[in-house]
Amino acid sequence: IEFYNEGIDGTSTKRLDLEKHMRKATMNECDEFTVYFQPIISVKGEAVCAGAEALARWNSATMGFINPVDFIPLAEYLGLINPIGEHVLREAAKHCRYWNDMGYPDYKVNVNLSVVQLLQNDIVKKIKSVIDGVGIEPENLCLEVTESLAINDMVRMKRILSEIKALGVKVALDDFGTGNSSLSLALELPFDELKVDMSFIRDIKDKPQNQAMVQSIIDYAKRTKTETCIEGIENREVDDYIKKFGATWHQGYYYSKPVPIESIEKLIRK
Repeated sequence: IEFYNEGIDGTSTKRLDLEKHMRKATMNECDEFTVYFQPIISVKGEAVCAGAEALARWNSATMGFINPVDFIPLAEYLGLINPIGEHVLREAAKHCRYWNDMGYPDYKVNVNLSVVQLLQNDIVKKIKSVIDGVGIEPENLCLEVTESLAINDMVRMKRILSEIKALGVKVALDDFGTGNSSLSLALELPFDELKVDMSFIRDIKDKPQNQAMVQSIIDYAKRTKTETCIEGIENREVDDYIKKFGATWHQGYYYSKPVPIESIEKLIRK
């Protein structure tokens, strides 16, 4: 039971508008959805841009730019994340293939996969179709999943991820360390990369427990030959400090916010 207030009507109307225009946009070949890229920096030796994470952005012809926090959960709820996610995957793979052909053969792209997408019966076929259609080297594509996949059938998830890896694609566990199942997932499922959640990086210099957690994650990853990416680096002081932990990659606003294709290409050529 909830007492009526005018805000209820406003929220409901906004949600209905979002849903209506999102459905229309997905029926229009998802042309309103663009891909932004956030650089992933290799910190082995001199710091260089070695890859990027692809992120969906929606610039609605009717409602303007929509915050991902507002449209991604709704897209997952409505099942519209499937066509949107497939569009982002294809566009990200196209750009990565172009960069590979233009003199950066090892440049990789990370793309997020929601649990809703993973539960599609033909998800592996769709990924293979993108790889074959675009011509990207499979090892230059890394698919990121979150711990929420643990709420589903673990046996099924293991089979799906193993089939994805059999294509030559890499799989990363995003937001690692934040949930109760993170360690068990890392032990049970075939991940190539662990992305250390940004919550451990805030105030890391003043929190020994965060330092211990980050170091233990990286030590575990090295012993299991798994790569690591530390997210949420926002300034040079923190970047310099966490280099001693020995992660494979760093990512965060210190290097760049998510940017359009034109801007990420400038960073690649540095």
